[in-house]
Formats: sequence, structure tokens, C-alpha cells
Amino acid sequence: MNQLTFKNGDQLDAIGLGTWKSEPGEVYDAIRAAIKAGYTHIDCAWIYRNEEEIGKALTDAFSDGDTKREELFITSKLWNSFHHPDDVADALQQSLDALQLDYLDLYLMHWPIAHKKDDIFPKEADGFVPLEEIPLADTWQAMEELVDKGLVKHIGVSNFNITKLEGLLKASRIAPEMNQVESHPLLAQNDLMDFCSKNNILYTAYSPLGSRDRAVGTKEEDEPDMFEDSTIKSIAKKHGVHPAQILIKWAEARGTAVIPKSVHPERIAKNLRSADIPLNQEEMEALNGLDKGYRFLNGKFWEREGGYYTAKMLWKG
Repeated sequence: MNQLTFKNGDQLDAIGLGTWKSEPGEVYDAIRAAIKAGYTHIDCAWIYRNEEEIGKALTDAFSDGDTKREELFITSKLWNSFHHPDDVADALQQSLDALQLDYLDLYLMHWPIAHKKDDIFPKEADGFVPLEEIPLADTWQAMEELVDKGLVKHIGVSNFNITKLEGLLKASRIAPEMNQVESHPLLAQNDLMDFCSKNNILYTAYSPLGSRDRAVGTKEEDEPDMFEDSTIKSIAKKHGVHPAQILIKWAEARGTAVIPKSVHPERIAKNLRSADIPLNQEEMEALNGLDKGYRFLNGKFWEREGGYYTAKMLWKG
């Protein structure tokens, strides 16, 4: 399996376990199964509302001798309602307490969007805070202080476009080391990936399978099904694997990290074994040719009538 290397030499296995939409009551077993299958990279977030159960799974895995803390790479994310610099450290501590950890390997700013404190999912426009009032650079400075204190080893962002990354790079003392974004053959994001590479920012692909189990209200009626795409199905058939494994391998093969989510032990193990699929150059080129800039998570769920944030601003501004 490919590994991504941070500036200080720390390494991250390319294929990790995503935990978005992994429900309490299921995620404990998923974490235990993933560790036993050989995963070392686990992606979490405060907003997923399952970090407490993940923490119990990690603690039990350590006590049972399945793994050691230093063998794992654990990521969590700062939610939008904690962007005020005074709230960042408390937000991190909530995740550390829930995960039963003393430090995180990676902490990401989840979205370039600010909410009013305690307004987790604003229903109205006035629940959001314009970036002029809480600049991303101010939030980032507070995240840099977490590194200074040894509470996180690395810091980065999620859902940042090139313009916002450029702004953060100019304002940062510690440059962001990761950008986690939606990415799959229908949304290769080559320009963003090239920018990250040139600026020593690593890249993680989320929703690599199209986030098929997300809420109905966030889905388009005619959205594509990558499992049924003829190119992906043909390549999967040739290798005797599921289309999901081809999608995971594509991300790993192009040098990014990728975090497919599953709570089924058999699928968890198969996802990890995707690294062993020998895709050739012709197959990679065929998969690359599917790119059409299609977002399954188009960002419209952040739009409110009269509101500050728009999907266009999120991806282009």
C-alpha cells in the first residue's frame, strides 16, 4: 500500500477507515474489525457524533493488545460552530476526551464556514457567521497553537479550494499539511491536487464511493451510480473484484489517501485489500477519463435564503 509522508517524516497509510455515518451501536465493532484487518488510519470528526464509541473501541483494542497508540494515525475535525479562536482548544479537548486519547495525529478545519457558537446546523441565515467576522486565518492561528502544545501532531483543512488554500498559506506560521475533499473518478479535482502537491499539502479523498448512504435530502434525483458505470464495472470484472474496490484503488494509485466508510467486517477487509489490485496504465487512463466535475456533496445544503454562504463561493470563491 502507498503511504503519504508528512514534512517531519510521519507516514500515513493511504487507505483508511472513514466513520461518517457509522452509527453508534455499529461503529465500535467497525473499529475493532478494521484494526484486526490491518488498518492503521482512522478518520473521525466531532460532528459525526460517534467519537465516544470509537474511543471505547480504541481503548479496548489497546488493552487487548490488538495495536498500540503509536501504531495508529487518528484524525478528527474542528466543527464550524467552534471557529472562534477562543473555542478551538475546547473543541479539540472534547474530541480527545471522547476518543480517550492524549493527542491527535491530524486535526482538520472541517469546512471554510463559520457558525454561531452552539448553532450546530443553522436553519436560518442568521445562524452563520461571515468570514469577515471570524477570518479563517484567525481560526488557523488557534489550531497552530494546538501543535505548539503537543495536542496535535499535524493540522490541515477539509473542503478548501485553491483560493482559500492560498489565503491560508500566506497567513500561516504552520502551513496546512492536508486537504481532505470529495474525490473519485467523476470528480478528480486535478487542478486542486496539483496545487496541493506543489505546496506540500497532502490530499485525502472522502466519499470515494459516492456516499451512497447519505440522507435523501442531500441527494439529486438523477445522480450517477458509480457501481453501475460501464468502465468501472468492466475493470472490476476483469480483476474479479467489486466496483468499490476499483474506486478505492484508483485513489490510492494516484498518490492520495482515501477513507471509504463501512461497518461490515467483510467489506472493511476487502476495502483494505484494494491496494493489491494491479491496475495498469490503460485502466487508470480509462478511469481518469470519467472525470466530469460531478459532486455528490454539492454544498447547496449550506445555502439559506439571504445567507452569506453559497455553493459557488465554497468551491470557486
